[in-house]
Amino acid sequence: MRRAVIAFTAFLGGLIFLLASPAQAGPAGCQGLKGTLKLQGQPVNGVKIAVTTEGGQPVKEVTTNAQGTWEVPTDKGKFKVTLDPNSLPKNAEVRGGSNVRTPTVFEGNCSTVLFALQAKGVAGQPQGDESGESSVWDTAAQLAFEGLNLGLIIALAALGLSLIYGTTGLTNFAHGELVTLGAVLAYMFNVGFGLHLIPAAVLAVALGGAFGYAQDRLFWGQLRRRGTGIVAMMIVSIGVALVMRYVMLIFFGGQNEAYAQYTAQPGVEFGPISAAPKNFVAMGIELAVLLLVGFALLRTRTGKAARAVSDNPALAASSGINVDRVIRIIWTLGGAIAALAGIMLGLSQNLKYTMGQDILLLIFAGVTLGGLGTAFGALVGSLVVGLFIQVSTLWVPPELKSVGALVVLIIVLLVRPQGILGRRERIG
Repeated sequence: MRRAVIAFTAFLGGLIFLLASPAQAGPAGCQGLKGTLKLQGQPVNGVKIAVTTEGGQPVKEVTTNAQGTWEVPTDKGKFKVTLDPNSLPKNAEVRGGSNVRTPTVFEGNCSTVLFALQAKGVAGQPQGDESGESSVWDTAAQLAFEGLNLGLIIALAALGLSLIYGTTGLTNFAHGELVTLGAVLAYMFNVGFGLHLIPAAVLAVALGGAFGYAQDRLFWGQLRRRGTGIVAMMIVSIGVALVMRYVMLIFFGGQNEAYAQYTAQPGVEFGPISAAPKNFVAMGIELAVLLLVGFALLRTRTGKAARAVSDNPALAASSGINVDRVIRIIWTLGGAIAALAGIMLGLSQNLKYTMGQDILLLIFAGVTLGGLGTAFGALVGSLVVGLFIQVSTLWVPPELKSVGALVVLIIVLLVRPQGILGRRERIG
């Protein structure tokens, strides 16, 4: 019964959170069309985009900038957006083959136009021969690699959320803003203060951990001592998320930005897989951090104390464990890992003040799928989510790629309500 109440309140809180969130069509005052072109995580510069009315009257022709973005202010109505394939890099093509979109612009909104790019396969071959089959498998391998990359980033963010839930029972809707905070702090040190990205990232991770510590010491810990219920704290976390998001909007701005280093690297070929060197390094760092934290929870005294607090806080306290100290360590670790996830996410895409909120649903999906409160569960669940998001684009339009991961989440929870690595609990 208790888990059913928590699940219902989490759903209700998520609904409130979505209703309270700002419209993602564009910044205030924007009306028109916009988009971002990327190939294997790298922005594509110099691609020509032509916008006409539904009747064929020219509106404007633009070219993507160094961040791969473009924007055309328009009146409301239906438009035709055409990408010039001759302006793409020689190794790139539009996924699905169609270079025309027909979006609709509503009053006061910016409509995002999606053109998914992929590495150019073998052209002019029939679909049934060996070359066609090889091209399909090459594309699948590339998408699987991209899914692993995305899954590891989600896993980093999900790990902190899972640990905080495990020790406190709090479903923290402000965790996405902790991810954004790490990326923004690294950008401030890197671009604002002129530091190289590596020391800037180290400072950002340290400040992310310090912010997590301060959050619990000055805010969440005070609420716990006052006896505030889990549902009330969850609603408070939605307010914290909104405050942090708009504070970052004030100081960072609503535009997309990029780090000063590692923004445009030539791809490296590994069989059918092509990726920038930074992607391989980032994946190695992410996997190392995830495994290190997971084994620390299993082998160290602090990790064992954290698991004891997660199982039974009252019994842990009676055994001599300082529960508040353990929770504070978990908050510090969660803030630092979330900041690192934000930096890695900023390396794979442009930075913006809503980047953490944009992947929050995927973070929750990864945590729930793997098993609430488990470190390795967050890793396994997030990898499954990342893989299905990318590989599903072989069969579904890129606009619907998140649907496949959520369908898998529903199916798995119907079979194993506790998640992949979660433990069954007796109720009653």
